[in-house]
Amino acid sequence: MEQMSEEASHRTRPNVVVILADDLGYSDISCFGSEIQTPYLDRLAAKGVRFTQMYSCARCCPSRASLLTGLYPHQTGIGHMVSDIGIPGYRGFLNESCATMAEVFRANGYRTCLSGKWHVGGRYPISEEAQWNPGAEKRPTPIGRGFDLHYGTLDGAGSYYDPHSLVLNDHFVQPESDDYYYTDAITDFAVRYVNDSSEEPDPFFMYVAYTAPHWPLQAPEEDIEKYRTTYDGGWDAIRTSRHEELKGLGVLDERWSISRRDESAPPWEEVPNKGIDVAKMAVYAAQVDRMDQGIGRIVGALEASGEADNTIIVFLSDNGGSAEFLRENGHREYARTTTRDGRQVFIGDVEGVEPGGPESYMSYGLPWANASNAPFRLFKHWLHEGGIASPCVFYDPRTEPASRIMHEPLHLIDLLPTFLELTGASYPTEIGERELSPLEGESFVDLLHGREWERENPIFWEHEGNRAVRMGDWKLVSRYPGDWELYNMNDDRTETIDLAERNRPKVEEMARLYTPWADRCNVLEWDEIRKMVGEDFLRR
Repeated sequence: MEQMSEEASHRTRPNVVVILADDLGYSDISCFGSEIQTPYLDRLAAKGVRFTQMYSCARCCPSRASLLTGLYPHQTGIGHMVSDIGIPGYRGFLNESCATMAEVFRANGYRTCLSGKWHVGGRYPISEEAQWNPGAEKRPTPIGRGFDLHYGTLDGAGSYYDPHSLVLNDHFVQPESDDYYYTDAITDFAVRYVNDSSEEPDPFFMYVAYTAPHWPLQAPEEDIEKYRTTYDGGWDAIRTSRHEELKGLGVLDERWSISRRDESAPPWEEVPNKGIDVAKMAVYAAQVDRMDQGIGRIVGALEASGEADNTIIVFLSDNGGSAEFLRENGHREYARTTTRDGRQVFIGDVEGVEPGGPESYMSYGLPWANASNAPFRLFKHWLHEGGIASPCVFYDPRTEPASRIMHEPLHLIDLLPTFLELTGASYPTEIGERELSPLEGESFVDLLHGREWERENPIFWEHEGNRAVRMGDWKLVSRYPGDWELYNMNDDRTETIDLAERNRPKVEEMARLYTPWADRCNVLEWDEIRKMVGEDFLRR
């Protein structure tokens, strides 16, 4: 980070910067227990608040919809992914009854910018490039939903060296240099925006949506080299060391045992070809490292411009680590068949192909995702803690005391109401002729000021038939198509002891809350949706 400028901000209202990682596990940054080097996030954490129970919606686009709107994803039209099922909660694009943070901030006199991934405006598969048509009714873009500027991708994933659906505002563009790397390009655009904003009279809202460390595993060689031997000991050792570090940091309670290694992950000593798995995790770590370097550059630009002491910065992830394995799970629609210089791209694990370069298109697989989410169970898609628990760093230079760890349960829907209170902005009842749904989230400003705070309402989830309710210390959760499980999160946040049979009254009490919420928020039974559109459609 650069030396802070002596010039103080000329603005009376704070800027707001939201930085979102993609498929980052709970313990993948060092201030949340990781061996991956993230010094710039650590510095923000040392000056801010770490929230240990910030929850996402378990999947990329539903989480982004909730973060941007302060609503549950089904209320925005993105109850599943970005395919249009044709029913209100499952249209695959932001509907007209929700407002994005950008629209709300702009209505309150803020300038707005998105650098990075959108993924809340329909599908952009490479095979259907002729039909992309951004800005159409079913393909809202950032520019159409409140952002003054946007550089980044409209789709959900793709090559870091040659990303598809790359736009500047609503115009498709190509990577501009031979050494192009998407994480760096997102950072570059964000830094330029901060620099260009220094003389503007109005504050800004900037959403920095990295794709790191989402697959494919691709990173600059100099960053991979830092971690070349870090993972020689395997995923079991990493899970154990992260669990111990999390307890030592005070992020996790000493009483909480680590969850068992996932049943689909072999013990490390039984892995026949350890070299490729070590290499995969080295590239994944490099992707996280490079993102952190970018965050350092953004904060450095804020410091140099005199805006650091007047800027709220929040970092978090859209879901837990991903257990997707590309060749078997599909996802070919996101991968080009050749590199920019004409070499073949190999999707999934292919003998003789190493991860990291533009010709490889791999994921790191379930066992490493299990380590990324240590000490929790399961992964992206599911609603056990491994799928929804996000590391969260919240830096507001105007609040005291700094360097705190807070354990109250929060959700992405809480960010917008919190920002509104911190900035003095108001939430409109309508934008243009659009009547807006009221916010679902709750402001947690009291926590930032060190005051007592308690949620008024339970938190709810549904994704692909997986369901959950969080009420106080209790969590009710179901892995589709299974029965309800019950956990006391004060005693057992790693979800190792299911209390459902021993406490049927609590199960019934919380289950009764779920149904009216689902009805109100456009949630349908997953079996009904599967029959309606078929498995092939849902896998798109």
